Amino acid sequence: MTEKTDVVLIGAGIMSATLGALLRQLQPEWSISLFERLDAAAAESSDPWNNAGTGHSALCELNYSPQNADGSVDVTKAIDINERFQVSRQFWAYAVENGVLGDPSRFINPIPHVSFVHGADDVQYLRKRYEALAPHPLFEGMEYIDSPDEFARRLPLMAKGRDFSDPIALNWTDGGTDIDFGSLTKELLAYLGATGANLAFGHEVRDLSKQSDGSWKIRVRNLRTRQTRTVEAKFVFVGAGGGALPLLQKSGIKEIAGFAGFPVSGQFLRCTNPDLINKHEAKVYGKAAVGAPPMSVPHLDTRVINGKPGLLFGPYAGWTPKFLKDGSNTDLFKSIRAGNLAPMLGVGVTELSLVKYLVSELLKSQSGKVYTMEEFIPRADGRDWELITAGQRVQIIRRKGIGGVLELGTAVIAAEDGSIAGLLGASPGASTCVTAMLDVLQRCFPGQYADWTPRLREMIPSLGVKLSEDKALFHEIWDWTNKSLNLANANTPRHAGVALTP
Repeated sequence: MTEKTDVVLIGAGIMSATLGALLRQLQPEWSISLFERLDAAAAESSDPWNNAGTGHSALCELNYSPQNADGSVDVTKAIDINERFQVSRQFWAYAVENGVLGDPSRFINPIPHVSFVHGADDVQYLRKRYEALAPHPLFEGMEYIDSPDEFARRLPLMAKGRDFSDPIALNWTDGGTDIDFGSLTKELLAYLGATGANLAFGHEVRDLSKQSDGSWKIRVRNLRTRQTRTVEAKFVFVGAGGGALPLLQKSGIKEIAGFAGFPVSGQFLRCTNPDLINKHEAKVYGKAAVGAPPMSVPHLDTRVINGKPGLLFGPYAGWTPKFLKDGSNTDLFKSIRAGNLAPMLGVGVTELSLVKYLVSELLKSQSGKVYTMEEFIPRADGRDWELITAGQRVQIIRRKGIGGVLELGTAVIAAEDGSIAGLLGASPGASTCVTAMLDVLQRCFPGQYADWTPRLREMIPSLGVKLSEDKALFHEIWDWTNKSLNLANANTPRHAGVALTP
């Protein structure tokens, strides 16, 4: 027999969980079924030890504020990403207040976000970045620090053994957060299950096809019993991370033509010494190496997982043809189509520096990885760290002219009739999940979206307004989300940016 449902969500990561929670609030009578090939939720990129965890809000990620040829700093993308992260904070605050989520400390905790550079040229760049961002409402409270004494006071682990004849500088913001997207995803899915959604783990979507009435027929296999079932859905969302591209290709929608994926794997060094973990409490981001993809920006990162602080450094980029950490070595080759071959080949020609970087990373030994970490921790000892493999990231390759371009970021791919949508790409990903899913709602349900807008404004008061252009509203919403998410003591009072110099 064929099962019927209103909505099918493919993948049990933060995107599917967010969309499901939004739909449950907007249309509680709709039936929802979720299928995940693994036996657990958030086991791929949403897992906090894989990729997600920073709470990207452009407070510290320097790749979102590049330096122009004339020496000025372009902060357009930083403002946009911060704006989108504020939308996520609002939905989470609403969800806590209305019983969708429980104790917020299980998934969000205050952690300073810090940009770190050294060398005269980069110090000058960071000063310009501070001058461009600190006066902006979304970046209030940012500090510029180039005093060695202040550096040592705030970052003792990074200061010990450092030669301060090489100038250093920091952009420091106390209002940052660490987010355990694994815990957040599980809580959202628990809410969905408690409100009647069918959550099927160990079930792999093998195929999907459009029916004459506009619905989708989905073939799902139970990986335990090996039995196959058929489900018909009015709407399908493909939130399968790296697995989204092959499924969207199987759907046959014209909008996926020309898209390809470039998989990049990663590793981190995870600290095993509790004394070192306790000496560092910040997310410190540096600058990416020349030729490195922006997602490989090095960072010494405090993370709070299951209530316990942890510390990792990385990422160290690698390469595998898999689109998922638990994927197949044939993933990349099976994704090649006539329509995306030229974009893939074009990127291969234009991104030679990336290829060179990946080769150098693959050849790096364990001791070489520890040596790289010495830029952040001058007296790093490899015995205090273990190497862990992170999740796969599949960067978007998009057709451009007769070739293609490799893009950082995420993209919503939706069919013209709105019956199916999926998400491609990686960073900033999870941190902007609510904005991405609002985009799905607006594009796939244009008829209902106008009716939903008043309800959405209850969940996201700034909907339709740029907080970057309404300082008073931003302060009001910031104070509300701080209180609801139990961040107020750490993130207030907010103050004007200051510069601390010798």
